Amino acid sequence: MAKNRRDSITKQLTSRFLVLGLMAAAMWSLWLLHEFAPQGYSLNHLAIRPQSILGLVGIPLAPFLHGDLAHLAANTAPFLVLGGLVLMRSWNDFLFVTLFTVAGSGGGTWYFGASDTLHLGASGLIFGYFGFLLARGLFERTLVSLAIAVGVGFFYSGLIWTVFPDQEGVSWQAHCFGFLSGLMCAYFVARKRRR
Repeated sequence: MAKNRRDSITKQLTSRFLVLGLMAAAMWSLWLLHEFAPQGYSLNHLAIRPQSILGLVGIPLAPFLHGDLAHLAANTAPFLVLGGLVLMRSWNDFLFVTLFTVAGSGGGTWYFGASDTLHLGASGLIFGYFGFLLARGLFERTLVSLAIAVGVGFFYSGLIWTVFPDQEGVSWQAHCFGFLSGLMCAYFVARKRRR
């Protein structure tokens, strides 16, 4: 009985983390396509272009596109760690936070970004996971959610400074609206669980 339950949990976690791994693999694959594409065929033109109708296409695509290897490498580890912490508890939470954050971060960036800029990268999504994990601890107040919130706050507290518009080349709009989207998700998830 215990072995069957353990096997079921292992199978569930494996399938969940396979999804996270496939998302990271998609980011790396698209970067390779971008890197080795012939001149003029870069995929990064599909990023978010604020205040442009065509730029709306970039909202779901931007988390998978990155400017260079350093950008992609810097986003991969926090994406896997924070996304994994969201995914560990619930597939539904992960799906909800991911979709809501992509829409919220991308929409905020599209609306408030400067019209002559391009915004790409998974950092908006990462900030959504970050905000969700921090706020979930506050809204749920369970031992596990509080412990995760404290751990995430300790290891990733430096992220919070990039939600303000003072760094050249950083999409503070994506960071800010991703973080706010994560906070909202935590509120909705906690309220649903209380019901």
